[in-house]
Amino acid sequence: MTTRGVLYVHSAPRALCPHVEWAVAGVLGVRVGLDWIRQPAAPGTWRSEFSWKGQAGTASKLASALRGWQLLRFEVTSEPCPTAEGERYSCTPDLGIFHAVTGIHGDIMIPEDRLRAALTRSQHGETDLEAEIAKLLGKPWDDELEPFRHAGEGAPVRWLHQVV
Repeated sequence: MTTRGVLYVHSAPRALCPHVEWAVAGVLGVRVGLDWIRQPAAPGTWRSEFSWKGQAGTASKLASALRGWQLLRFEVTSEPCPTAEGERYSCTPDLGIFHAVTGIHGDIMIPEDRLRAALTRSQHGETDLEAEIAKLLGKPWDDELEPFRHAGEGAPVRWLHQVV
């Protein structure tokens, strides 16, 4: 079963850009040429977006291929399909990788056991419940990536189509 998704490279040093393309091509099995534009949020870095189609699980393969490269900020999303939920991966140099399962409307779906564990930690005074829920929703990653999500002038426009 195939799905589709988007790779958002929020910032990459110029020297890393061809390596990102090679990694994506290795996962997808086709030659990939990304359109790179300057990232105004981090001078000297570049950004790109790439829509992909592939088997369910492709998002995790893309995230695995890109994780661990210092100075690379990215997100990979995949839409739900009949055999799999949607996914979102976010990665920053400081925080590492975040993974969330997403529903048909893009909402993050937190598994019951993770919610119970967060509640238990907060009840034992190990942490604050609000902070635990923020982590489960990926808020630290969103906070760090938000300035990079706005590409500034010259960014390609992505038109959203009305869903009926």
